[in-house]
Amino acid sequence: MDKNVGIYIHIPFCASRCKYCDFCTVADCDLLMPRYHNALIKHIKEFAPRLAGYYVDTVYFGGGTPSYYGAKRLVKIFDTLKNHYDVLVDSEVTVEINPDSITQEDLILLRKAGFNRLSIGAQSANNEILKFIGRRHSFEQVEKAVAMARKAGFENYSLDLIYGLPNQTRDDWADTLNRAMRLKPKHLSCYGLKIEENTPLYALKGSDIIPDDEAQADMYLYTVETLARFGYHQYEISNFCKKGYESKHNLKYWRLEYYAGFGASAASNLGNLRYSYVSSPVEYIDAVESGGEIIAEFEELSDYDRASEYLMLGLRTTNGISAEEYCSIYRCSFEPIDELFKSYVDKGWAKFVYGRWSFTPKGFLLSNRLIGEVLDTQAEHKLTVGSPWMRSDYYQSLFDEF
Repeated sequence: MDKNVGIYIHIPFCASRCKYCDFCTVADCDLLMPRYHNALIKHIKEFAPRLAGYYVDTVYFGGGTPSYYGAKRLVKIFDTLKNHYDVLVDSEVTVEINPDSITQEDLILLRKAGFNRLSIGAQSANNEILKFIGRRHSFEQVEKAVAMARKAGFENYSLDLIYGLPNQTRDDWADTLNRAMRLKPKHLSCYGLKIEENTPLYALKGSDIIPDDEAQADMYLYTVETLARFGYHQYEISNFCKKGYESKHNLKYWRLEYYAGFGASAASNLGNLRYSYVSSPVEYIDAVESGGEIIAEFEELSDYDRASEYLMLGLRTTNGISAEEYCSIYRCSFEPIDELFKSYVDKGWAKFVYGRWSFTPKGFLLSNRLIGEVLDTQAEHKLTVGSPWMRSDYYQSLFDEF
């Protein structure tokens, strides 16, 4: 066995739904938890033969609010994984927790079972803002959760923060960053608020209480500069860490590595296969119980598709992309993309270091647009030149090497 795979477990349950949340979550559905739990366990067991020959080196429990689901259920799921999969002893095992739904006893139980990384939903240090966006905790509870985590033996914990929240100023965001860093997390995830159409905050979009794009950009650049000054390395658009504490599981997504998901809406990437399950927890439960169809989307990617993913995901990271890696996936010229990035350098949006292109902080602010331009350049080149596998001159060039 020489292949590794990450496992993602989706827990869709929450005590209540935050006003900005657009994820696959349900609130006030506690009575559904036992059925969901049994279906999840059944699914994990039945899928195990398909990952024979793989080592599990990362496990991530996301949501929703896994801590609200209950530590005992989480341990049972992890025990099932250990009993039916080849889970490495030193695997990274992360669980998302909210400060209002975790106890000291829970954390001790999780740590004893082998969980070794926490992702704590803090969001802001301003209690008025937390209340406005529907969070059920105060920042004082965040501080208490961190203290309990340390006491339980967790050294590796991350804080999730959001900038661009309603009524949030730059000074308020600076205070949130400062108070978060005092808790000495190994990792910080700092996300800009995105207001989705089907959320309560959508009614406020464009209003004076929502920081505009310029204000958000200012908060982002301040974040990058400040965290660097305090020893936090930026390794992805929104993620920063102390040396050696990158999220190994999330890196799998950005590096196109293998991962398998379980639970409603969970996605998987196994080779050229991409698929995800039905988003409704009830539909997921019914399908697993009856042996019915649980896959909602399925796609088999071509080399060109994988190269596009490589560009799109790689450019989210500070490690960036290289011509050598691109051509190992899709044997076509990298020159048009190379020329595009040279034009970005002149505008301060990109840099070329040790043979790799990546965005600068200013480039990350425009990443959606710039990545779109990169993909358009790739598509235009394919349309003009055609697929390298179809061209006789490509085959001739291979023979000429011998």
